[in-house]
Amino acid sequence: MNIATLKSFQRCLKAHDDETLGEVLKSMNLAASVFGQPHLHSGRGIRDLRQGIYECRTGLDLRLVFRRKGDALVFEFAGTHDEVRAWVKAKY
Repeated sequence: MNIATLKSFQRCLKAHDDETLGEVLKSMNLAASVFGQPHLHSGRGIRDLRQGIYECRTGLDLRLVFRRKGDALVFEFAGTHDEVRAWVKAKY
């Protein structure tokens, strides 16, 4: 599975340090490696938020929102639990 990001996702990460960005990259790669294998999803923190909108956790505070488009996971937003809830509610 390939990985892509939208500019909105990249903007969300600008304020984070290099260590956090490294963890984000690990989470993105992990999500891509287990996506489509539901037994592995649960242990990796991947959740279906709405029809076709998913999130995965990076540490305790940061969540990454993505959707599947073809053979890629497209990451759209990153934020705290509350920020993700507000973003999903506003966008979908």
